[in-house]
Amino acid sequence: MGGEDEGEYEHTPTARTLEARAVSAWFGDHKVLDRVSLEMPAGRVTALIGPSGCGKSTFLRILNRMHELVPSASLAGEVLLDGDDVYASGRRLTEVRARIGMVFQKPNPFPAMSIYDNVTSGLKLTGVRKSRDEQDEIVEYSLTRAGLWTEVRDRLKQPGGALSGGQQQRLCIARSLAVAPEVLLMDEPCSALDPTSTNRIEETIKELADEVTIVIVTHNMQQAARISDRCAFFLARAGSPGRIVEYGDTEAMFNAPQDQATYDYVNGRFG
Repeated sequence: MGGEDEGEYEHTPTARTLEARAVSAWFGDHKVLDRVSLEMPAGRVTALIGPSGCGKSTFLRILNRMHELVPSASLAGEVLLDGDDVYASGRRLTEVRARIGMVFQKPNPFPAMSIYDNVTSGLKLTGVRKSRDEQDEIVEYSLTRAGLWTEVRDRLKQPGGALSGGQQQRLCIARSLAVAPEVLLMDEPCSALDPTSTNRIEETIKELADEVTIVIVTHNMQQAARISDRCAFFLARAGSPGRIVEYGDTEAMFNAPQDQATYDYVNGRFG
């Protein structure tokens, strides 16, 4: 059970503050974000809201270095995780993406891979070696935290693709949790799900928030109001790049916004 990798995995991850400083982004010559600065506090849920095409998902992908996977993509500014620049030279991508996990709009488990192997796949990708007993413990822990353990514990050898859409999304959350991330990014994680599955994912987010910093893109204003502590309203006016119009406490943003555009958006006047 011992070994040099002992302790690389902690069952209770430590949430960290994530901060973007003057982040701008381009696809080729097209500028999509302009000097976005945002602090996403440790152990809180920060929702990114705004109309389609204002750069929310691009911003989210910049936070864990997925933006650079697009051949024409470029960016300026800094992303700091607990004060450390994730774009610093010498910083390994696998380390950044282990510390800052991502859950996508559509559930993307490995369909032919078993539920058990789906959860442990992140460990293999990050080069963390664990004994079978340790893997068993990590699988149970991660599926429990993702709200899925009681539903699948008797069929861990069945393929992940056999699960329902909502279960697949929670499996993807469990896969991210297995490597004990400090931040979890979620890009509209409920947009492809039914109301019951959406409710279960929201419960999972609330339960996770005290131990993982969560940043979620959502077009569902009721969802943002229900689950987030802080809210950032993105807007791209008249073909100009996206920027943050307003940021603050979610309740204040919805009940007493400072900007007329924020008021109009959260009240369904546009977008």
